[in-house]
Amino acid sequence: MDDAKSTDDDESAWTAFDILQTVALFGATGLAEIGGGWLVWKAVRDSSKPWWWAVVGSAVLIIYGFLPTLQTIDSFGRIYAVYGGFFIILSFLAGWLLDGDRPDKGDWIGGTVALVGVSLVLFWPR
Repeated sequence: MDDAKSTDDDESAWTAFDILQTVALFGATGLAEIGGGWLVWKAVRDSSKPWWWAVVGSAVLIIYGFLPTLQTIDSFGRIYAVYGGFFIILSFLAGWLLDGDRPDKGDWIGGTVALVGVSLVLFWPR
């Protein structure tokens, strides 16, 4: 990508739109990974769910594989590391929404620590 942020960009290169786009892509990536994984999980572990849920879930997981490539940051390792922090919070929220598995205080504190950590990774001046 010609307009991709390199790992040498400084923090002044971030605009509000860049941040919004990056966070939205992390959210979409998380929804695809968690949603696809949940469909496969349910199809395999819950005998009342149809087999085609696993097929649909697998297709969504393929889409998940392409979403990080839409990020403007030009660093594979950094994108996946930062996404990991978003994934932690999204996983807790999805478990709560889909299965009623309410996060506890430790989950919220740990997830917050993860988000603070990945924010440092993403926005640290380089």
